[in-house]
Amino acid sequence: MTEVNVHEAKTQLSKLLTRVLTGEEVVISRYGKPAAKLVPYSAKPLNRRGGRDRGLLEIPSDFDDELPELNRAIEE
Repeated sequence: MTEVNVHEAKTQLSKLLTRVLTGEEVVISRYGKPAAKLVPYSAKPLNRRGGRDRGLLEIPSDFDDELPELNRAIEE
């Protein structure tokens, strides 16, 4: 793992990206303390499938009926 300061990262970004693409990790430090890490990008695969939660939730038939306490407050 390579550590560079912010100034060096700004001036050498293209070279640092080339190193990252070969698998190296680069830490960017600010005032001598690590602030960020450049790592190769990897997209996470989407393993989504519709309907997995079917049957776990039941919505009551009066779900969208008005609430009784709200009716009283409006009438007053």
